[in-house]
Amino acid sequence: MEGAWHRRRWDIKTPFSTILLLMCMFSPTLTLLQPSEEQMCPHGDYLSEKGICCNKCAPGFKLVEECHALGQRSNCTKCPDDQYTDELNHSRNCRSCRRCKAGRHDEVVSECQSDKNTICRCKFGFYKFIIDSETYDCRRCSECGQDEKKTHTCTPEKNTVCECKEGYNRVKGKCVPCKNCTAELTPPTWATIVPETGNGYLIIAGVAVMAVMLLVLLVLVTYIVTKWSTKNKLLKPFCQPSDVSVDSCERALFHIEEPSENGSVKAVPQSPVSEQEPYNLPDCVPLEVKIPDLIYTVLDLVPVLQVKQLVRSLGVKDTEIEQAELDHRSCREAHYQMLRVWAERGSRAGGGGRGRMLHSPLLQELLEELRKMHLGRAAEELETKYGIQ
Repeated sequence: MEGAWHRRRWDIKTPFSTILLLMCMFSPTLTLLQPSEEQMCPHGDYLSEKGICCNKCAPGFKLVEECHALGQRSNCTKCPDDQYTDELNHSRNCRSCRRCKAGRHDEVVSECQSDKNTICRCKFGFYKFIIDSETYDCRRCSECGQDEKKTHTCTPEKNTVCECKEGYNRVKGKCVPCKNCTAELTPPTWATIVPETGNGYLIIAGVAVMAVMLLVLLVLVTYIVTKWSTKNKLLKPFCQPSDVSVDSCERALFHIEEPSENGSVKAVPQSPVSEQEPYNLPDCVPLEVKIPDLIYTVLDLVPVLQVKQLVRSLGVKDTEIEQAELDHRSCREAHYQMLRVWAERGSRAGGGGRGRMLHSPLLQELLEELRKMHLGRAAEELETKYGIQ
């Protein structure tokens, strides 16, 4: 009887154990099948912090206030001068317009408007040399050599293309007279000789390996020198010995208003100077940035899928990232919390208080990490917005 009772209990528990095991196996799949924010809301809408589908702002506008109930409209306002948005958005900040760098042979093709960025191109006699997907440099067009002929004229987008004249062939980058050339300008005979012995192949292989090693070494040295130079430029002391007093530095950044009711005096930043009349502030002036404004700007510039990578590179711990995701249903608000952890921690370490201002060294660290992640365009926009040269 006792054995039968145990067998009966085992028969009852077995289906439940199987069901529980299957639930554990397929729970990750069920999670992936849950609808995303885009699937939950119609096209052109987004899921707000309150869990309501609100309309996005049109290009040329930014979000002021989210809708409060289903069917209501979000409050949007037009981007101010020198700022733009070029797509549907629910961002509280517009992007800073690109500035064509006349000193680097860049000129304006189309002025910035509220719904599109400035369009620049290289001046006549210069072409666009691509540095990465976000940045380029205008370089002087090349001239064909004495024994070369032009096959493609230089344009703002592409450099001059040259080839050797008839009767010449290119050897080590130079056009030299052919020896036994055919009408089709075949390469010199000595350049096509195939080694008859195995030693010849070994020599060619050795030369190729050495060439590759030299190329890798050159790239490595260039990278180290560039990184060292950039780091020194970004981290140079913000107070250099000079004849400029601290008072003159403060006056360069701020003008003083009348005392307020509580007797305090408020320092207000001076309006930025125009690009036509550049004005360089003394090195001793510390640049401070409001943390909320900076974070929202970063969230507008950095792709959503790269935000976690960015905050990890800035020193935010995985436990802090997980806590931010647990505390906030909205992905954007969770990312905001992650960046705030980094910013406030750095501000406290620098004596800047909590949650208000971000000191320049932290901003420079952010710019450096953005460039490491190949987000040079985002770094440029931050530099433009906060006047960093």
